Amino acid sequence: MNVIRTAMLLALMTALFMGVGYLIGGQSGMLIAFAIAAAMNLFSYWNGDKMVLRMHRAVEVDERSAPEFYGIVKALAGRAGLPMPRVYLIDTPQPNAFATGRNPRNAAVAATTGLLQRLSREEVAGVMAHELAHVQNRDTLTMTITATLAGAISMLGNFAFFMGGSRDSNNGNPLGVIGVLVAIIVAPLAAMIVQMAISRTREYAADRRGAEICNQPLWLASALGKIARSAQTLHNPDAERNPATAHLFIINPLSGERMDNLFSTHPNTQNRIAALEAMAHEFGGGGGGGSAQRDSDTQTPDTQAPDAEASGPWGDRGGGRRPEAPARPNTNPWGRNPTGPRSGRR
Repeated sequence: MNVIRTAMLLALMTALFMGVGYLIGGQSGMLIAFAIAAAMNLFSYWNGDKMVLRMHRAVEVDERSAPEFYGIVKALAGRAGLPMPRVYLIDTPQPNAFATGRNPRNAAVAATTGLLQRLSREEVAGVMAHELAHVQNRDTLTMTITATLAGAISMLGNFAFFMGGSRDSNNGNPLGVIGVLVAIIVAPLAAMIVQMAISRTREYAADRRGAEICNQPLWLASALGKIARSAQTLHNPDAERNPATAHLFIINPLSGERMDNLFSTHPNTQNRIAALEAMAHEFGGGGGGGSAQRDSDTQTPDTQAPDAEASGPWGDRGGGRRPEAPARPNTNPWGRNPTGPRSGRR
């Protein structure tokens, strides 16, 4: 089904791209737009994840540069039966995270420094389990392709505004004005509706599967509340510059939506929290149970703990503690430089 959805998405986005091209340059413009769309489809399939990570200036980290965060992701990936994804850090105070990649073997997960600074380790685990659920459900390919093509359609709409306005003033074509309005309003809106529909239908499934992976629905429920409140007050400049990627994040990084409506990139946060709380009751109150029960198959020696109900997937009893403060100024939440001699900006 994911293959069919992705194929339908590519066809729809290509049609939108060609439609805008026709409005700008007639049949020639449509053919040029088709060629561009075909090239972008191929590029976004193989390189969409790299493009998205570059847009947000994400820096790859490993066991040496981010041992605690990397260890959480590694343990959760093991519990989910997934290959270890690449792990990235985004330098912004807004707590948030996303996953990308064309399949589980080429996946990447990214978290912001704000997520690691403002959330407990248990809450971070809940968030990263949600992102790994997107990887396991193979949502990341469709979501990444949508981000790249929706951004391209928006840029094409802006191009239509300038080119169409100039052409109309020279030719005096009143229908061209309508075409320009359609190009700069309807096409980006249609692309936005597509990405909203994808995100809204898949977030609930990823919430549930993520809660099963970490075996604690309330960890993610608590994290969602904190992230949503922070997103309303802490801006993410890179996300603002690339709004077509907003649906990738666990919470909309652009604004705090309060209603489940067509024009929200994510389901209502309170609805998601309520669903996770109901799931916790299914698990027996605190969150234990479900399909993510601990067993010796899914644990590495350093993740086993004597008390499975109270311990996190990293193997100790966190108790909601926050990551330790940096040992020196201008460092990341672990007190180390994740990029070594290189700068974190790209």
